[in-house]
Amino acid sequence: MKILVLNGPNLNMLGIREPEIYGKATYNDLVALIHAQAERLGVEAVCRQSNHEGVLVDWIQQALGEYDGIVINPGAYTHTSVALLDAVKAVGIPTVEVHISDPDTREEFRRVSYVRAACVATVKGLGFDGYVRAMEILADRV
Repeated sequence: MKILVLNGPNLNMLGIREPEIYGKATYNDLVALIHAQAERLGVEAVCRQSNHEGVLVDWIQQALGEYDGIVINPGAYTHTSVALLDAVKAVGIPTVEVHISDPDTREEFRRVSYVRAACVATVKGLGFDGYVRAMEILADRV
């Protein structure tokens, strides 16, 4: 099984950006955790991060026929991007939405997720462990 792990805008700033919400661990720490989890599950994980919506759409489209599952933390695009929703719907790859914090406990505008409608599950508020849970969900499905 091959899983594509996509991270949206500002996730490259983990450890710096709002550590009271996102913690002090860095993006590199997150990638290391994902790879360790993938090894434990016996799957391959490829991690990518972009601050650009179109790049994320391109990567989702390129996943067709290459990946068995997608884990996506769309960052702020969660609340604005119909393009990401349409891309996930178009490829039909089982996708799990992940959020390090729980958007439902934050500002009102963060409670809306466009991409969620195309996902098989949403994991939120578990910190980096949310990625671990998302990968387990996908591994159980395939």
